[in-house]
Amino acid sequence: MERILIIGCPGAGKSTLARQLAEKLGLPLIHLDSLFWLPGWKERDKGEFDALLAAELGKPQWIIDGNYGRTLATRLEFCDTVIFLDFGRFACLRGVLTRVWTQRGKVRPDMGEGCPERFDWTFFKYVWSFRKTNRDKLYAKLSAAPDSVPRIILKNRRQVKRFLASL
Repeated sequence: MERILIIGCPGAGKSTLARQLAEKLGLPLIHLDSLFWLPGWKERDKGEFDALLAAELGKPQWIIDGNYGRTLATRLEFCDTVIFLDFGRFACLRGVLTRVWTQRGKVRPDMGEGCPERFDWTFFKYVWSFRKTNRDKLYAKLSAAPDSVPRIILKNRRQVKRFLASL
């Protein structure tokens, strides 16, 4: 495992798992949110984002966390392992609410500079409906990935802990 892709619903713990794996495996860590967001929660231009992502994908080792469905097929071509945190809606909502409560007003290390944590109803609704609107699409994209790419599906935080302990 030298090029690991981590996907899943917001609040499932993608960034936390990515940090833990980076520490354990000694791999560089790339958060897609930090590539995508400019200060003040402004979206980076697609072309610029794609160029930044391409530069990271070309490196020999990395862990990348984040969804960004538009670029998932490309990232799947470069990774040697994909981890899908396929958590239930309530676990993800709890993760998001905990993050907002503990990090409100602070810029997380996995986020773009100048993007402080905040509560956002649109984002909350996105998390609420993630399984219904995105889960099948993610599984379809995973099934289209090269057969040589292992797919690790973790359904809850207990499975994440067991996975980390097994490394």
